[in-house]
Amino acid sequence: MRDTHENQARNISPQTLASLGTGHVAYVRSFLSEEVNEIFPQAPSMAPGQRLWALLSADGTPIVLADTAQAVIANAVENNLTTVSLH
Repeated sequence: MRDTHENQARNISPQTLASLGTGHVAYVRSFLSEEVNEIFPQAPSMAPGQRLWALLSADGTPIVLADTAQAVIANAVENNLTTVSLH
């Protein structure tokens, strides 16, 4: 039985793996302001060196950007998402 599960796990495509948890799990990640446009291309220019926080869906899609971790966690709670930290 274990071999069957291991073989199934090896056959999961990167796209399927990325979608696991979508709509249920979100990642909390810290960024410096100079990195924000990589994830949030529509974000306005910001002074460098500012610490910001993002909430990303399980597949990496950006959800919200804020100046505190508490703000992005509150957004996750409002949307019934389980949060995990991304380091």
